[in-house]
Amino acid sequence: MGSSSAHHGAVNGASADFGRRDLIRRSAALGLISVPGLGFLSACASSGAGDEDKAKAGKKTAKNPLAVNETAQMEFVLFDGGFGKEYAEDAVKIYEKDFPKAKVTFSATQKIQSTLQPRFNQGTPPDLIDNSGAEQMDMGVLVGKKQLADLTPLLDAPSYDDPARKVRDTLRPGIVEMGQFDGDPVWIMYYAYTVYGVWYSQKALDSLDAAYPETWDEMLAVCEKAKKKGMAGWTYAGKYPYYLPFSLYPMIGKVGGREVLDAIDNLEPNAWKHPAVKACFEAYYELYKKGYVLKGTPGLDHIQSQTAWAEGKALFIPNGSWVENESAKVIPADFDLAVSAPTGIDSSDAMPFGTIWASGGEPFVVPAKAENGSGGMEQLRIMLSEASSRNFTAKVKSLTAYNGGTDGITLTPGLKSGVAALEKAGDNVVNPRLQDWYVQLQKEQIGVGGLGEMMAGRLTPVEAINKIQGYADAAAKDTSIKHYKHQ
Repeated sequence: MGSSSAHHGAVNGASADFGRRDLIRRSAALGLISVPGLGFLSACASSGAGDEDKAKAGKKTAKNPLAVNETAQMEFVLFDGGFGKEYAEDAVKIYEKDFPKAKVTFSATQKIQSTLQPRFNQGTPPDLIDNSGAEQMDMGVLVGKKQLADLTPLLDAPSYDDPARKVRDTLRPGIVEMGQFDGDPVWIMYYAYTVYGVWYSQKALDSLDAAYPETWDEMLAVCEKAKKKGMAGWTYAGKYPYYLPFSLYPMIGKVGGREVLDAIDNLEPNAWKHPAVKACFEAYYELYKKGYVLKGTPGLDHIQSQTAWAEGKALFIPNGSWVENESAKVIPADFDLAVSAPTGIDSSDAMPFGTIWASGGEPFVVPAKAENGSGGMEQLRIMLSEASSRNFTAKVKSLTAYNGGTDGITLTPGLKSGVAALEKAGDNVVNPRLQDWYVQLQKEQIGVGGLGEMMAGRLTPVEAINKIQGYADAAAKDTSIKHYKHQ
């Protein structure tokens, strides 16, 4: 029945909608109003399992702050990817324990879009979805078509562990903002948490008798030491050079301040011509000019570059915290994997050393037309508890959006290093949004067309910046793209 405007508002647009229908129905029964189309209205109401349950919210209690109907069915569809499904199945068991009369239907698939898009179109989506993977549904489109519920009620609910703290107060920096597209509301809850930065073997660094470099002069000195020992300073995914920004973007933020990254995300004119961008591009170009990049890197994909690095052919690689799991088979047992925030230029940088990029992954959504949206949110509230978070981290070697959940777990070297890097960063966590908002611009134009060409020596920093600014300007003028801005 198309998208009724009743679904545009609060999370339980569904209940509000139903409340209105009930009122009309009751008034009609009492003969207060004449409703010729009531039959049509009822038919339209139950686009699903003819389920009148959608109407009835449960009783709001301290244990049930989202007023979940405890007998309503709840359906949860998970992306079946690198994190597996066990962590979600474990969280479902807690839901079933809390609501023993509810039937929970849980499934995992890699084909999110082909399985679920038709159900969105029919108005019968599941109650909770992990919208991830190669077949991810386009978030911008779902938000634009008002097909997602606002998660503010979940964020404002008491947390699962401590009724005195709201869910939003238990989350890591940037998680809430990532779920927004144009200011409020919050449409997405990113459950996993990724630390981006410069990854290396602490053992290899120690063998050079060097500390991790905090200034660019120190970086060049470490790379020179490595070169003398027959080791390249850097390698990266040359075929997918959009990996370079994992360390380059936070470096730009460190050197020039967060506002430089915001201007880039906002596609502002000349954002790429800021002196901080130029300084950082020149610094990276120097790695190429001085021969500190592993020979043949421009031709390597992410797996080949990670393997060369794990084999000790290069000291540093820009990457995200999934690299520990993805490269587990090639990283030697005594490698002592570590991650650091990017090296800056010098003491005049706008932000301190330790400034890092970290942000959410695994986007969970509750559809606006879910039969049991409050049940979907309650399942997320359970997943954002300390126990569920700890379970995820122990099983998949990754942090969650919950700010904690690592006590009592033997952390792997990379994960331990990531936690330490976040502690060092404190509030100095940046979260560039370009790769979420403008996928093609980030991957093909900035990555391959600009940075990749510069690091292969085919463009100077100034040429690369001019080219990238041209791509950004074109994206800003392209009316077929929905544009987003930092508020």
